[in-house]
Amino acid sequence: MSSLLLPLSAAFRFGVALRHAGYQHGWFKTRRLSRPVVSVGNLTVGGTGKTPLVVCIAKILLRRGWKPSILTRGYGRSSKAKMIVVAPGAGRRANAQETGDEPALLARALPEVPLVICTDRFRGGQAAEERFQVDVHILDDGFQHLALARDVDLLALDATQTISDRHLLPAGRQREPLSALRRAQIVVLTRTDSADPQPLEELVLKVHPAAKVFRSRTKLLRWTDALSGESISIEKSRTQKVAAFCGLGNPQAFFADVRRWGFNLVAEDAFPDHHVYTGEEIQQLVAGARKKGAAGLLTTQKDAVKICKDWTPQMPILACEIEAQMLAPEDFERTLLAYLEKAH
Repeated sequence: MSSLLLPLSAAFRFGVALRHAGYQHGWFKTRRLSRPVVSVGNLTVGGTGKTPLVVCIAKILLRRGWKPSILTRGYGRSSKAKMIVVAPGAGRRANAQETGDEPALLARALPEVPLVICTDRFRGGQAAEERFQVDVHILDDGFQHLALARDVDLLALDATQTISDRHLLPAGRQREPLSALRRAQIVVLTRTDSADPQPLEELVLKVHPAAKVFRSRTKLLRWTDALSGESISIEKSRTQKVAAFCGLGNPQAFFADVRRWGFNLVAEDAFPDHHVYTGEEIQQLVAGARKKGAAGLLTTQKDAVKICKDWTPQMPILACEIEAQMLAPEDFERTLLAYLEKAH
């Protein structure tokens, strides 16, 4: 964090406070959909494990008989369409360049859930209600999207990262000051298998004593071929050297996970969050991995959806399929559903 940027962070803080005041006093309009809304967001610029939480919540709702939709803006998408609707369907796939990488990943993980990609999440929600008769919405990356009313605000905080009022943009990665925690009914501490979550939990409860705080960890489900999507057995590969690459908000968390899963990691390449890969970049990654003696490349599913299936990288590229595993799943589900039943 550069001290030279602290004056700009102070100006950013003032702008955030002014924007919130505008919504509180009615200068800016907040619209409400006909169905309840669960917002899943964070305080920082990406990298908190938010997308696996969206999948976790959607699966809870489906299991409990709800019909959810996911509303997202599709950050980084190339399509200029005002709205993209991804209808439910077994085995569906979404083009990551057209929709953005996170919607493409969500479309694959939740084939029975409609996705609506639109910067105006209110219009997107209306479309989901009209076309698919959904009865609840999951607002992806919605904590700062105050233009849409929500019934549950869930905030994801990464246990491996520090949050502080000194870390606001652009000096740090934080979108809002710590006082914003008070808007959240539920706070989920992610990646608690990689760091002690107790200091972060104490900070959250100091700022927001009424918050319902839960812990989650990253569970590895399986590895797939990044090009074909087929499941791959890699037990024999754990003794071999591997290289890893990703374009995430917190790339070091992925590299730490690879080591924790027992791999001999000899090279790490981090790209900007939501990076779109070129064939030349993949070949460069392969060449670099070979120089280090690596037998294959490892990446994330979010990155894998942006690798062109026509490329032939001449080296195995495997993508990890993970899920957010709640450490108190029954309590979390009961708390979430209680807020929704009240709203419904």
